[in-house]
Amino acid sequence: MAEYTLKVTTGSMLHAGTFDNLYVTLIGTERQSEHTQLTSLGLDDTNGKVGTFAVTTLFTLGCLLFLKIEKDPLEKDWFCSTIVVTTPEGDEMIFPCHPTKAFEDLHPKLVDQRKKELVQQKMIYKWASYAEGLPYMVDIKDENALPAESRLSFSRAFEIRKTKKEINAEFELKGLTDLNQQFESFEALKMASLVKKTPMAEYVSEHWKDDDFFGYQFLNGINPFIIQRCSKLPSNFPLTEQMVQPFLAIGSSLNAEMKVKCVKHCPHLALICLIMICFLQKGNIFLSDYKIMEGLATTVIDGKPTVVTPALCLLYLNPQKKLLPIAIQLSQQPSDENPIFLPTDSESDWMLAKMFVRSADALHHILVGHVLRTHLLPEVFTMATLRNLPKNHPLHKTSLDIEGQLELMRRGLSRTTYSSLCLPENIAARGLESIPNFHFRDDALRLWSIINSFIQSMVAYYYPSDSEVSADSELQEWINEIFYYGFLGNYDSGFPSSLQTVEELIQVVTTVVFTSSALHSAGNRGQFNHLGWIPNAPVILNKAPPTTKEQSSMEDILAYLPKN
Repeated sequence: MAEYTLKVTTGSMLHAGTFDNLYVTLIGTERQSEHTQLTSLGLDDTNGKVGTFAVTTLFTLGCLLFLKIEKDPLEKDWFCSTIVVTTPEGDEMIFPCHPTKAFEDLHPKLVDQRKKELVQQKMIYKWASYAEGLPYMVDIKDENALPAESRLSFSRAFEIRKTKKEINAEFELKGLTDLNQQFESFEALKMASLVKKTPMAEYVSEHWKDDDFFGYQFLNGINPFIIQRCSKLPSNFPLTEQMVQPFLAIGSSLNAEMKVKCVKHCPHLALICLIMICFLQKGNIFLSDYKIMEGLATTVIDGKPTVVTPALCLLYLNPQKKLLPIAIQLSQQPSDENPIFLPTDSESDWMLAKMFVRSADALHHILVGHVLRTHLLPEVFTMATLRNLPKNHPLHKTSLDIEGQLELMRRGLSRTTYSSLCLPENIAARGLESIPNFHFRDDALRLWSIINSFIQSMVAYYYPSDSEVSADSELQEWINEIFYYGFLGNYDSGFPSSLQTVEELIQVVTTVVFTSSALHSAGNRGQFNHLGWIPNAPVILNKAPPTTKEQSSMEDILAYLPKN
């Protein structure tokens, strides 16, 4: 007789436990155990409980390959965290994270199990088109049809509902529901906007008018992916030296500030040396161009279409290392009715111009930076993983109207390249390696490096050579589905449709993990702080931008903003 001891751990989240009958079958290289019933693991509220059970067999099973766990009835969920099996020889084996890579690749029982698992996964997770020109998504009508591990957790869903109720209750207490009228003052607007206060949100509401904070947000706000170094003005931005001369350093000029002296590349120089050399050169002019917003369909409120502007905003890094706006054009086509706004214009004109820029930036962030890049694409990453990589594969361990919204995301996807998702390449391509006070860059590159280091060690363990990568059929199916269903088979995106080397695999997995985790957190967590105070980043503007100067007043600004 041979006895196997099982320690079964229930997960620690709410409703993880079960009253149901549980059965286990141990499968080894030589034989398998009988279908054995385990006693109940306890009540729903005994999360994290460890149950110990014995499975007796006439003979040893050989090297243990995997476990088959069954539950009756099937309808109710049970979250099994880990199972530790102690063999008759005294060896401990942890499931489902089986460590024996050789058997996973070669043993017929495991090869067959992997194939069966993927067939089942592809029946559960089917592709569906979200909208033409956008990444595919999971084909599901009811989220409860998905396995529990793919649904929003009970605690997270409860937290979302609770927050919504708290916000609605505060609006009702303040009498701010269904008024549909213009705010009378910024104080009234502040009372409505900041229903949930944070130190950063309060700071934004106090400093949103300041030019230096306006510039700061291009680097350290929620959308630090538009701004780029400008060495030559676009042909549709007819700015002159005389217009911006007052805002530059004494004795300097726009051309002098734009030019960057060529620095010969020396492969032996460390990256930090290159950054220091670049810092000594001119190159203090930066541009945020929202051409992507041009011509988008907008929603209609009270019979009038809301407004989105494809603005151009020129910024200057002054000798005090502050990034300041020095010129704004609110449309892509220069004309007499499309003036270039300057800091010396009236306070209301300059404020309105900045407000339209911030509105375009907010919409771009919400739909392209947030929804497209950190939700729709990661859903493709997840779907491809669930459909093509079995659980024991190494990678498992690692204001617009609706058509306007979809069109903006389509344009965003068509402009999304593999290199733009690789953070170091993205920053270098925009010439932002050395601009000071770019805290997002500094922190994000540290996180990228940490993730990359971890991925390197994991990949090197499981894939010691390039041939291991190219021969992994599951891995090739995974990357091909991401290319086809995420990037719609667009070779111009530069995203690979196959993987041939260890280095390629490390780069792709680092990009996937960073995009789905650190990048999402950076953009998502700061949204309330920067969008909560409506004038700082209005996603709806009710009036067209001014076509002439000196026609606005501070009182007029409230009329551009959403009604309460």
